[in-house]
Amino acid sequence: MNVIYPLAVPKGRRLCCEVCEAPAERVCPACTVTYYCGVVHQKADWNSIHEKICQLLIPLRTTMPFYNSEEERQHGLQQLQQRQKHLIEFCYTVAQKYLFEKKYAEAVPAALHSLRFRRSVYGLSSVELVPAYLLLSEASLGMGRIVQAEEYLSQAQWTVLKSTDCQNATQSLLHRNLGLLYIAKKNYEEARYHLANDIYFASCAFGTEDIRTSGGYFHLANTFYDLQKVDLADTLYTKVSKIWHKYLNEHYQVLSQAHVEQADLLRKRFVNDTGLDEAQEAEAIQILTSILNIRESTSDKAPEKTIFVLKTLVMLHYLMMNSSKAEEYAIQALNLAKKLELSDEEQSNIEELLHLISAEEEHP
Repeated sequence: MNVIYPLAVPKGRRLCCEVCEAPAERVCPACTVTYYCGVVHQKADWNSIHEKICQLLIPLRTTMPFYNSEEERQHGLQQLQQRQKHLIEFCYTVAQKYLFEKKYAEAVPAALHSLRFRRSVYGLSSVELVPAYLLLSEASLGMGRIVQAEEYLSQAQWTVLKSTDCQNATQSLLHRNLGLLYIAKKNYEEARYHLANDIYFASCAFGTEDIRTSGGYFHLANTFYDLQKVDLADTLYTKVSKIWHKYLNEHYQVLSQAHVEQADLLRKRFVNDTGLDEAQEAEAIQILTSILNIRESTSDKAPEKTIFVLKTLVMLHYLMMNSSKAEEYAIQALNLAKKLELSDEEQSNIEELLHLISAEEEHP
């Protein structure tokens, strides 16, 4: 039964909705430890994250058992904290993936779960709360709720200001989200300032040529593109494409060499791997397809750049084991290369990619 009966609730206990914190009227029948104000929020939470973590919540939200010794109690607390930390990262990754797929409403419940577990583990004023605030801010921006986005960003900024040990990676994410806020408000001067800071802090944390820095370059390129500063935007789009191409090509070459050395002897089916989590894969798809759309709209000026992005997308989808999509982009790149009468070496490289994809499809 989903409905909560008030007389069954212990006196003095207040049950709140998982999504909006309003008084709860329903409970999840599967875990019986998660509450909602109504059917709408119950479905929203289920579709976003609850289906994935339903049973994992039971040991976290039920009373801890009685332990015979302090050592056992400490061990139980450590296990509880480890489960919470696992769910912090899992919910964060799920929410990130939704954002890159532009599923902003679905991202909110997952981000809220990550925020609650962070508060439980790290406290109410820890800098560890900032990434969850930023997820909620970006989701709010995507849904057009600028005021709500500003509130989450203010909480993130205040938390960072109070902290004495905020890492460069967190500073980078904060400035990136501030940049996105000002882009939404059409304040491009402030947007450029924050995106430049995003790139600076990300470069300090990861290096200037790292895929985790590429997001800052990409959003800055979009800003210049909106301002009709096409040459600056083009330079940054090229840099982003090269960063992702270099990263994916390294993984592709390792896999390709493994096929050459072992496949004929062992008849082994290799498991492709991008080295990315689901959120990073979604980010790569979002960034590279956006750049491809821009390249295709101006392909008459620099068709070689379009082919370069297509080849990068081929490697990405191939490593993600999405052979049909990889083949689609490879055929598109080959046709464009033939149309432009590019060198035999360039066409041969694309044909090699197609051959490898076909071989994967023949031996599933």
